[in-house]
Amino acid sequence: MNNDPLSHGLWEATAPSLSPGTPLAKEIVADAVIVGGGFTGCSAAFHLAAAGRAPVVLEAEDIGFGGAGRNVGLVNAGMWVMPDDLVASLAAPYGERLVSQLGEAPRLVFDLIERLGIDCEAVHRGTLHCAVGRKGHGDITERARQWLARGADVRLLDAREAAHFTGSHAYAGALLDRRAGTIQPLAYVRGLADHAARGGARIHTRSPVIACEDLGSAWRISTPAGQVVAPWVIFATDAYSRGACADIRAEQVMLPYFQLATRSLSLELAATILPGRQGAWDTRSILSSFRLDAHGRLVFGSVGALRGLGKSIHADWGQREIARLFPQLAKVELEHRWYGRIGMTGDAVPRLHLHGRNMVSVSGYNGRGIAPGTTFGRDLARLALGEIGLEDFSLPLSDLRAAPFGGCRSAFYEAGAQLAHFTGSRFHQPVHRGS
Repeated sequence: MNNDPLSHGLWEATAPSLSPGTPLAKEIVADAVIVGGGFTGCSAAFHLAAAGRAPVVLEAEDIGFGGAGRNVGLVNAGMWVMPDDLVASLAAPYGERLVSQLGEAPRLVFDLIERLGIDCEAVHRGTLHCAVGRKGHGDITERARQWLARGADVRLLDAREAAHFTGSHAYAGALLDRRAGTIQPLAYVRGLADHAARGGARIHTRSPVIACEDLGSAWRISTPAGQVVAPWVIFATDAYSRGACADIRAEQVMLPYFQLATRSLSLELAATILPGRQGAWDTRSILSSFRLDAHGRLVFGSVGALRGLGKSIHADWGQREIARLFPQLAKVELEHRWYGRIGMTGDAVPRLHLHGRNMVSVSGYNGRGIAPGTTFGRDLARLALGEIGLEDFSLPLSDLRAAPFGGCRSAFYEAGAQLAHFTGSRFHQPVHRGS
């Protein structure tokens, strides 16, 4: 995408192609304008089109250009914060409403994939939150308690079971969440866009929004070569917001995240890693994630940007860490590497904003975009359809506020990740059976 192999890596190389979109080049009328072609935008477009409406999607680059085409592909339930903390951070009734919606969101994703026949390597066998040390074990134990109290299909694994499920003896335990799973994320968002278009949505790529004009009964949304007039506007741009919706990005702190993918492993090697084909991530502050794709490639990621000094620091550390966790992969070469950014809010809770009459956005997924983006996209479509009101959302309305020292904090995260990865694994002992 954009002829940059570091932008979408493996996902661009293996996703089914999507009919190329065209830039908006005239004035048109629509039932709703959706700005952004990621999970939220394509979900909103699909659900509006399925209801017989005629939405228009305006994407500044290509479908899945942002986080939707760069992420790990873990379809997780919930957010980073624990359920009880999420409830405590929001006034009633929003907290429990949000926990419930996000807990059920993976089911919506996998139901859509099955119903629409989206070819995206979907594996609905759960994910593993892997505990590093005593502190990490305490974290997942408390998470398990809180989710089990809400009837969630989760199971706490001890160190022996974690080794069986992951193929590594590095972890003190793991939390298996059977609600979750993995997908090829770019293939999924392209599939949503394709079905939205089949249903009547018009999708225009290479069409950045440069101006929004309130006409009283409708909005005029302008791109460099065209305009759309519609009564509803949905901003679905999140961490890649720019131009007319740049304020959405300004309220977030950007966390860079990179991924490395090995060549396809032999059947014998692949069988030793994540034999149940769950996706996994750990409890460290500078976390790591790992999963297999449909062709037996190990996809390993962590915090950091593959640019400048970080390009070699993060990639070299990643290879060392793969070998530490899975010694049998010490000599396996990498085929792909890529990176993107995660938009982090101050409390790790998404934001619902009303930018003007009938102009709304949901943003701030904090690295959990697939399931939340899909379910909130559906809610935004239902709002435009008149099926629900803003008071029915699981998020309260909030004002846009720029993140204090956001740029400095983003740079700090990258510097911290570089330092950790420059020293990390160089001085760590290998992971041995029983350790």
